[in-house]
Amino acid sequence: MESFPHVLHVLTIGLLLIIILIFLVLAGGIGPDRLAGFDPVLEYGMTATIILYTLRFLTFIPIPQAIFNFLGLFCYNTHPPKPKLKTSTLFGPFICFRVVTRGTFPELVKKNVQRNVEICSRIGLDNYIIEVVTDNAVNLPKSPRLREIIVPNQYVTANHTKYKARALNYCLEAGVNMLTDNDWIVHLDEETLLTESSVIGIVNFINEGSYNLGQGVITYANEDIVSWLTTIADLVRVGMDFGMIRFCLKYLHKPVFSWKGSFIVANAGIERQITYDFGIEGSIAEDCFFALTAWKEGHQFGFVEGDMWEKSTFSALDYIYQRKRWVQGIYNVFFSSQIPFKYKYGISLMLLAWFFMPLTVTNIVLVPLFPLPMWRSVNILCGFMGAVMLFLYIFGAIMSFSPRRTGWAKYIFLCFVPVVVLPVAMVMETIGVVWALKTRKLDSFHIVNKQTTLSPQTTVPSEKSTANTIQHV
Repeated sequence: MESFPHVLHVLTIGLLLIIILIFLVLAGGIGPDRLAGFDPVLEYGMTATIILYTLRFLTFIPIPQAIFNFLGLFCYNTHPPKPKLKTSTLFGPFICFRVVTRGTFPELVKKNVQRNVEICSRIGLDNYIIEVVTDNAVNLPKSPRLREIIVPNQYVTANHTKYKARALNYCLEAGVNMLTDNDWIVHLDEETLLTESSVIGIVNFINEGSYNLGQGVITYANEDIVSWLTTIADLVRVGMDFGMIRFCLKYLHKPVFSWKGSFIVANAGIERQITYDFGIEGSIAEDCFFALTAWKEGHQFGFVEGDMWEKSTFSALDYIYQRKRWVQGIYNVFFSSQIPFKYKYGISLMLLAWFFMPLTVTNIVLVPLFPLPMWRSVNILCGFMGAVMLFLYIFGAIMSFSPRRTGWAKYIFLCFVPVVVLPVAMVMETIGVVWALKTRKLDSFHIVNKQTTLSPQTTVPSEKSTANTIQHV
C-alpha cells in the first residue's frame, strides 16, 4: 500500500503526457505539416493575417505559468499520502486559527467554527484557539477555545488600510494581540473547513521549523455542491495549487505567482513585523501584498501538506465579481511603489495575460476557423500550453471528486466534463477582467454569498468519509 500513491502518480503523469501528445499533433507540432504551401495573405488578406498572427502570439504570455505548473505536477507526487503526525499534539507552539468575516453570515461562521473545533479535538490538538475577527458580532458560544474580536467602526490604521486587511491589522495591535512571537497564525476564510490532513500538515510544518511562512491545497467540490458550473470552473485552482504554487513554495521557496488568502500558516512574530497596514493599494489583494512584502524582506516559504475545504461561488455573477476583485487587487499591488519590480515579475505575467484575455479568448473560435502556418517550435509551445491548461482542470477534478462517493461512471464523467466547461469558464473570467480593467479602482468590496439554504451538514470533514469577545476603541 505504501507504493499505491506512486502508482497513481505514474498513471496521472501518463495521462498528462498523453494529453500533451494529442495537443502537439492537433497543433501541428508533431506529424506532417498540414498547412505546407498555405498562404494566409492570399486567403485572408494582409490586415487580417497580421491581426490573426498577433492574437495567436499573445496567447504565449502565460507560458511561464504553464511550465511551472508542469514542473509542480511532474516533479512532485500528484497523489501524496496523507500526512502522519511526527510529534505529539499535546505540546508545542501555540496555534491561532484566525477567521476574518464581516459577520454577514453568523450561522455559517458558528457552524464552521464548531466543525473546526471538532477536527482539532479528533487529532488531539490541545494548544490552540480559534479567533473570529468580525465587523459585526456573530455571538460565538462561550468556550475557552473561541475568541471573538469585533473591529470597532472607529478603528483607522496609520496608512488608512481598508477591508479585510484592516481587520487583520487590528488583530496585531497592542492590547488586542494575545500571541507571542513564537506562536503561529493559520488564516481561514469564513467558509474554510479544516480537515485532519490539514491540521496534521500544519503541526508538522510548524514543528519542522524550516520556514516561517507556508500554504497548502484547498479543494472546492466537497459535500453539497451549490453551483456545478462555478465548482467545475474552480477545479483549475486545485490544479494550480498542486502545480505552480507547490513548485514555487517547495522548490524555490518564493511566492513567485503570489498565493491564496486562506490556508496561510504564518509565524506570529513575522506577521507582526510585516503587518497588514499597506494602505489602499494593499487593501484588496492583501494576501498577495503580504506575500511579496515578506519575500522582499528575505523570508522563505514552504509548502504545507494536507488540504482544506471551501466552496466555490454560488452563481456565475459572484464568480465574475470574484475574478474582478482579484484583477483589481493584483493591479494595485503591481503599481505599488512599496514593492520593487523584481518581486513582481510573476504577477506582471498574470496581469499581462488578464489584460490581453479579451483578445486571446477569441482564439477559441479563430484557431479552427482561420488556420495559420507556424514554425514547428511555435506549434509545440502552443500544444504544450493548451494541454497543461486543460489538464489542470482534469487533475483538479481527479483530486476533488471521489469514486467512492459518486460511483465510477459519474466520477469518470466529472473528470472529463471540464473539457466542455473550460470555454465557458474562460468567457466568465474574461467578463470579470474587462469589468475590472474598465473600473480599475475598487470603491466597494463585494462579499460573495457562501451560506447555503441546504440542510446543514453534521459530519466533520474527513478525508475518507468563555466566548472571549474583545472590543477595543
